[in-house]
Amino acid sequence: MDIPRATPFIEVSGNGEVMRVQVLRIGNRDARHLWLSSQGLSQTPTGPLDVAGIIRQLGFVQLDSIQVVSRAHHHILWSRNQNYREPMLDRLLARDRGVFEHFTHDASVLPMEFLPMWQRQFDRMRAKLDRSNWYRGMLDREGRDAIRARIRQEGALSTKAFDTEVTGKREMWSRPPHKLALDYMWYCGDLATCHRVNFTKYYDLAERVFPEALRTARLSDEEQVDWLCRAALDRMGFGSPGDIQRFWDAVSLDEAKTWVEGAMESLRPVEIETAQRGWVKAIAPADIETRIEAAGTPTSRLRILNPFDPVIRDRQRLQRFFGFDYRVEMFVPAARRIWGYYVFPLLEGHRFVGRIEVKADRKASVLMVLNLWEEPGIAWSAARREKLRAELDRMARFVGLARVEWVN
Repeated sequence: MDIPRATPFIEVSGNGEVMRVQVLRIGNRDARHLWLSSQGLSQTPTGPLDVAGIIRQLGFVQLDSIQVVSRAHHHILWSRNQNYREPMLDRLLARDRGVFEHFTHDASVLPMEFLPMWQRQFDRMRAKLDRSNWYRGMLDREGRDAIRARIRQEGALSTKAFDTEVTGKREMWSRPPHKLALDYMWYCGDLATCHRVNFTKYYDLAERVFPEALRTARLSDEEQVDWLCRAALDRMGFGSPGDIQRFWDAVSLDEAKTWVEGAMESLRPVEIETAQRGWVKAIAPADIETRIEAAGTPTSRLRILNPFDPVIRDRQRLQRFFGFDYRVEMFVPAARRIWGYYVFPLLEGHRFVGRIEVKADRKASVLMVLNLWEEPGIAWSAARREKLRAELDRMARFVGLARVEWVN
C-alpha cells in the first residue's frame, strides 16, 4: 500500500464558517485499489451470493438489451460473484420486489429501499419530459388515463398490448404514441416495471409494485440531495462535485457543489495521483484512510468486464486513474470502429491488461473469441494467457455454452 501523505492545512468554507483542514495525498495505486474495492471488484468473485447486497453496494446496475454474450446487467452481477445466474435478477424484481427499475444516467435497477430518496428523480424526469419536444407526440392526458384504466383492470401490460402507430415521418428512434405515454408515466413514477419477459418490460400501477411504506414516505428535497450525494461519494471512495453529480444523475452540478460546501465538516479534501503522475483535487469521506487500509490488494484473477460495468462507465475517470482509453462502439459505424462492435475490457489486479471481442453462438453452444488486443506495455506471459483461458471457460459456463473456440 502507498503511504498517504498529508499536505499542509487549507481553509475551506462550510456552513458559513471557515475551517482549516488537512489535505490527504493518495497515490495512484491506492486510488485504484479503493475504487475497485468500492465497486466490488477487489475480492475473488466466489463465495456466498447476495444479489441484493451487490446491487446495494454498487448503488445501481445498468440495464441494457444487447446480448452478445449476456446482457450487461447480468454480466455486471456475475463479475462480482460468479455463482450468479441470469434468472436471479428477474426473481429479485418480479417476485421479491427487492429492486425497482428507473433512470439514473440510463435505465437501471436500484434497491427498493432507495425509493424514498428517489422521489425527486421522478419529479425531475416529469419536468424534463414536459419540456421535451420528443414527448409531444405521446397520448394526451385522456389517453394516458385510458392506459391506466386498462392496466388497473387487466393487470400488467407491455407495449405490445396497444396498437397506436407512429404518425408522420418514420425515423430510427420513432416511437408510437402509446409507447411514449407508457415511458412518460414510467419516468414520472406513475407506472413501474412489474416484470420482464425476454427483456420486454411489463408496466403496472406504481402502487401495486412499490411497497406502500416506501412509496408514501416523504423526505424533504434537502434530505434527498444529502443522501444522494453522500451515497454517491460513499460508493466512489473519492471524487469531485462533477463525479458526484454524474453518479446517479439525480442532482444537478450546482446542487452537488452546494452540498460539498455545506458538508465539509464530514468530508476530507484529498489530492489523487493520476496514472499520468499528475495530481487532481477531490473530496472523500472523513474515514478515507481507514477505507484505503481496508481496501487491500485486489485479486490477481483476470476478469472479463462488461462494456457497461460501473468501473468502466465514467471514461474520464477510467483514463485519469487507470490510463485505459476505452469507448463503446456498438453505435459507431463499422468503418469508423477502432476495436469492434462489443469489446470487453480485461482487468487483472489493479491494471487493465487488454481487451477482447467474444460472441456467443448459442445454436452451436460455442463462445467464440474473435479478437484479442494486448494493452501496450503489458507483457502477456504464458501464465496470463492461462488466466484468460480459465476466465473464458467460466464465462462459457455462465451462459450455458459447452466450449470456447478461438476464431482467429
